[in-house]
Amino acid sequence: MRLIPGHRPDLALIHGWGLGSAVWQPLLEPLARSCRLHLVELPGYGRAADDTAGLAACAESLLATLPTPVTLCGWSLGGLLALRAALLAPQQVSGLILIGTTPCFVQRPDWPAAQPATLLAGFADSVGQRPAETLQRFVALLCQGDSQARTLTRTLLAQLRHDPLPALGALQRGLEWLGDTDLRPLLAGISCRSLLLHGASDALNPLAAAGWLAQALPDSQLEVFPDSGHAPFRADPARCIELLSQFCHATRAH
Repeated sequence: MRLIPGHRPDLALIHGWGLGSAVWQPLLEPLARSCRLHLVELPGYGRAADDTAGLAACAESLLATLPTPVTLCGWSLGGLLALRAALLAPQQVSGLILIGTTPCFVQRPDWPAAQPATLLAGFADSVGQRPAETLQRFVALLCQGDSQARTLTRTLLAQLRHDPLPALGALQRGLEWLGDTDLRPLLAGISCRSLLLHGASDALNPLAAAGWLAQALPDSQLEVFPDSGHAPFRADPARCIELLSQFCHATRAH
């Protein structure tokens, strides 16, 4: 966990699968002018120790490092973790910002707005044998559909080459979380305000999943980025910074 000093409110940034906290870099300086930032590293990423905890235990450990109240901002898998944390500690989590997030990543009979289980199985098989190549393929997939796909892919691949690879166990565990987790039945237990940011062309978590979340979560606001894929905060950082800052301060005053 890295603390970037600033004035309250407190905002924790939780990265997703495969890419560590450096993915937030373009947002940090502008956001630090209006929020106190807590830059989260998931277990096995960066300098964070790897462990074998499940999603709920990881959320519990995360909450123990954060102040009260705090707004959690999670991207993709990080958003799933943020949802789980909000369920565990409603008195601590004052707001949720969910970027490219779904409550259930894998298709179910009643949940078509998701990925087939075969996609995860393919990634799980590939990451065990060729982790670096698998992460490169993942970057290309998350940029798919974005009007800036070529530039974004090049930038994120450069970050991937610069940073140490996440621990193999962390990558495999993250895929397991995505395959096993379905938070839809639990979301009625979330009472805090929510802001959802989603790319209209997200190739990993369809926009329909964000629409469902916006209906399921109380006091929620969905902001669609029409020309973006799975990483709208990288495609349009200025709009994201404005929305995050406004939401955090409105939540503090709420």
